[in-house]
Amino acid sequence: MAFQRSPTDIHNLPELRTFRTKLRGRLTPAEASFWNLVKNSRLEGRKFRRQHSVGRYILDFFCPSEMLGVELDGNPHFNVRAFEYDQERKLFLEHFGIRVLRFENKKVFEEREWVEDKIKSCFGWRDRISE
Repeated sequence: MAFQRSPTDIHNLPELRTFRTKLRGRLTPAEASFWNLVKNSRLEGRKFRRQHSVGRYILDFFCPSEMLGVELDGNPHFNVRAFEYDQERKLFLEHFGIRVLRFENKKVFEEREWVEDKIKSCFGWRDRISE
């Protein structure tokens, strides 16, 4: 019996599978370094996925248990057009209950502990909203 997706399931849409796979195979140096930080549930036991799609948007990293996306930004993100696209994307993801953290690529290399602490500080963020 084949797996049936719910019509409302917007995570990892089949039509983006090939593109997500290609992105996983071509990680930037910052993404590869970050992946080494979080893979195999190394960050306080939280599982992260690489190149996880939500709707038509693909997050660099996604922690399903925390509904937390992590984006690493290089030079292409530092212009007005990219900023507007990133804002639209953020609003879409927030609508579906996903919090997005953005870090410049260089922070992953130069301030790794700070990046790690910033992510850990967001664990449980949904619980704090309802308090």
